[in-house]
Amino acid sequence: YRRVKKVLAKLNRSREFVFVNDGSHDQSLEVLKDLSAKDLGVKYINFTRNFGQQAAITAGMDHSSGKALITMDCDLQDPPELLPELINKWEDGYDVVYARRSHREDKLFKKYSAILYYKILQKFSDIEISGNIGDFRLIDRKVLTSLKGMREKSRYLRGMVAWLGYRYKIIDYKRPERLFGDTGFSLLKMVRLGMAGILNFSLLPLRLGLVIGLVTIFAGFGFLSYITYDMLIYDTIYPLYKWLSVITFIFTGFLFILVWIMAEYVGQIYNETKGRPIYVINDKENFENEYEDSYSKL
Repeated sequence: YRRVKKVLAKLNRSREFVFVNDGSHDQSLEVLKDLSAKDLGVKYINFTRNFGQQAAITAGMDHSSGKALITMDCDLQDPPELLPELINKWEDGYDVVYARRSHREDKLFKKYSAILYYKILQKFSDIEISGNIGDFRLIDRKVLTSLKGMREKSRYLRGMVAWLGYRYKIIDYKRPERLFGDTGFSLLKMVRLGMAGILNFSLLPLRLGLVIGLVTIFAGFGFLSYITYDMLIYDTIYPLYKWLSVITFIFTGFLFILVWIMAEYVGQIYNETKGRPIYVINDKENFENEYEDSYSKL
């Protein structure tokens, strides 16, 4: 808060802070209550429980009132000192300004798994998503208005913003190490977010099933051709049931993969049709014009 406030003070602009407490069990809520009491420009939203990073960002967007808004993490790995540059590019006419990590101080597994994931997503999705872009971005009010019309429960905001197709600019920066605390964004949550990106914006799983099926079929015919050739030319006797068992096993594995892929898509359809809100708010503060909470109920 202090670092962002210091940076924005130099710009001489009106601003608001919208913090979202996503079910944390530390003293975050007490800190936010204290800040909001001292600074009416500090607003907070307190969830009833943890609804996830994408839901928290969505809530902050839904409750913002500025001509433009910037989403960023609170661990200071998204440097506030970059805000003036984001705003300058927005003033130049760009509707979306991304902050891209040119270098990241992450563990090797996280770093290279992210690189591989974005390469797969870029190759097989129908949208253009640059690698190493997280949720540190500026978006114009009209972009936000468009996003509010996209209320899917399985949310991948990076893909959703890119899908809208607004004019954008990318700014590179070096992402520093985490200064304090441990991330609550576990490996499982990263996998879920990655799956949301692939399932929402790519037909890769379905196409992958086709590829695996074709490879399996050709491999099966290859085995049968080899056995037939060896038996006819060299009079080798093979217990055919063994090869048939192997081929049957391979095809069974292929069918299981197809069932899993279809289950993922059916599961997403099921979640969408339940009509549950993206998030539930327990309490909030300093929203003078009471927000019509219709979007969170869709």
